Amino acid sequence: MLSVSNVSMRYGAKILFEDVSTAFSPGKRYGLTGPNGSGKSTFMKLLSGELDPQKGTVVRPRKLGVLSQDQFAFDAYTVLDTVIMGNKRLWAAMQERDAIYAKHDMTDEDGMKLGELEGIVGEEDGYSAESNAAILLQGLDIPEPLHTRKMRELQGGEKVRVLLAQALFGHPQALLLDEPTNHLDLDSIHWLQAFLTAYDGVVITISHDRHFLNSICTHIADIDYETIITYTGSYDDMVVAKTQVRSQIEAQNAQREKKIAQLNEFIARFAAGTRSSQVQSRRKEVERLQVTELAKSNIQRPYIKFEQKRPSGKHILEIEHLSKSYGENHVIRDFTASITRGEKIALMGRNGAGKTTLLQAILANSPTTPEAELRKTSGYDGPLLDSGKVLWGHEAAVGYFAQDHRSLIEDGSTAIEWLHQWDPAAYTEDLRGILGQMLFAREEATKSTTVLSGGEAARLLFCKLMLQKPNVLVFDEPTNHLDLESINALNIALQRYHGTVFLVTHDHDLIDEVATRIWHFESDHRITDFKGTYEEYQAAVAV
Repeated sequence: MLSVSNVSMRYGAKILFEDVSTAFSPGKRYGLTGPNGSGKSTFMKLLSGELDPQKGTVVRPRKLGVLSQDQFAFDAYTVLDTVIMGNKRLWAAMQERDAIYAKHDMTDEDGMKLGELEGIVGEEDGYSAESNAAILLQGLDIPEPLHTRKMRELQGGEKVRVLLAQALFGHPQALLLDEPTNHLDLDSIHWLQAFLTAYDGVVITISHDRHFLNSICTHIADIDYETIITYTGSYDDMVVAKTQVRSQIEAQNAQREKKIAQLNEFIARFAAGTRSSQVQSRRKEVERLQVTELAKSNIQRPYIKFEQKRPSGKHILEIEHLSKSYGENHVIRDFTASITRGEKIALMGRNGAGKTTLLQAILANSPTTPEAELRKTSGYDGPLLDSGKVLWGHEAAVGYFAQDHRSLIEDGSTAIEWLHQWDPAAYTEDLRGILGQMLFAREEATKSTTVLSGGEAARLLFCKLMLQKPNVLVFDEPTNHLDLESINALNIALQRYHGTVFLVTHDHDLIDEVATRIWHFESDHRITDFKGTYEEYQAAVAV
C-alpha cells in the first residue's frame, strides 16, 4: 500500500496542497495531473522519499520503482547493470557476493555470508536478472549491442529509456513514473502501455500525453484548488466529472446568493419594526445559507491561433529523389513527394529514423528559414542533403519550431524585446496581447530570455509564429515541454489552421486528430507516403 496522511506542502505564500490524505491501491493505475507548477513533481518526490513533507506522513511499500530524472548518475555503469540497479536489494547482494568471490582467501564467515547472499539473489530472481533486463531494454528499443556499453556512451533519449527500464525492473510493488513517455517513439509508448496495463502493482504516473493517460489509467489524482482529488476513470472522464462538480457548486452558490439577497432585503426593511422575531429567524437562515467558498483553480489555458498573412500557391513543395547519409549510415533513400496547400503531414517512425533529418533537408532550401538557424539547432555543419531536389512553391513562407527550440532564443534580452525583432512595426500592446494569450503575465513580458524554462521558451516561439503568420508550419517535437492544456490548445489550433503543416510528434492524439497524410520512416531507410489519416493508415498496415 502507498498512502499519504494529512500531507501539506507550500513554498512561501504559495500553497501546493494542504492536509491531503489519500491511498493508492494495488492493481490500480493513477494519472497525477495538474498544470505546470501545480506540484506534481513535488508530490511524486514525497511519495518516493526524495522529499519529506512539511506536515503529515507517507507510507511506502518495500519495493518501489522510481523513474530517475538524473541522466548522468549512472554514466560509469553498463546499460545492463544500470537496469539491474533498479532492484536495490538484489544489486547490493550481487555486489557484496562478487566482492567475497574476488578474495584470495575466504574465511568460514565469508562462506556463511555467501550462503545468505545467494539466498537473496535467488529470492529476487537474480539468476535471470540479465535476461529479464534485456527483455525490458529491447521493448524500449535499446538494441542488444548497446546492453554492454557504458551509460556515458548513450545519447540523451537512449539514457531516458534505460532509466525507464530500471524503474520497471524487479517487479516493484509500486511504480512512480514522472513523464515516462518523454523521448519515446510511438512504438515504445504502445509497448509501455501494454506493460503497465498488465502490471499488478500500483502505478502513479505524470504525463502530458492525453492518449497515454486515457489508455492506462483507472483513476486520476488531480492537483487543483490546493488539494488532490481522485476521480475514477480515464483523464477524459476526470475532465467531465471535474467540470460537472464545479458547475454544480457554482449553480448552488448562485441560488444561495439570490436567496441570501432576498433575506437581507427583508432584514433591512423590518429590522427596526415590529417584526423582530421574523427578522431574527431570517438572520439565522442567512448564516445557514453561507455560500460554499470556492478555491481558485490553478489551471490556465493558452489561446493559440495560427493565421496566414497570405496563402501560398496550390503546389507548395516538390521533393525529388532526396537522399541523405551520415558517413556510412544511410538515413533517407531516394524520397520523392508532391505536397499541396493545406495538407497536414505527420512524420512517424522510431527515434533516430531520420524525421528531423528530412525536415532540415527540406528547410535548407526554404525561402524564409535561415540555414544558420538550422545549423544552430542541429549542431551539424555538413550538407543538409546529399542528392535530390527540394523545390518550394509560389509565396511559400515557413515558420519553424525546432526540437532544440531553446537554442533559437538568444540570451541577453527580454521576452518582449526578442519577440519584437520579428515584426519591428508591431505595437507594444499588440505584442503584450500575444504574450498574454500564451500565459505570460504583464510583468513577465520583461523577463530575461536567459532564465526562461523549457515550457516558457516553447510558448514564446508560439508567439513568434502567431506574429509572423506563415503559410507553412514545421514542428519538430513541439509538445516536449508543454502541459496538457497547452497541448490541447496546440491540437485545436493546428486543426483550424488553413495552411500546410509538417509535424514530428509522438503524441498519439495530435497525430490522430490533425494529420491528413502520414510519412512513415521504415527500417530500410525508405519512407512510406500514405495519403490519409492515422486511423486509416493503421487500418491499411493491419491488413
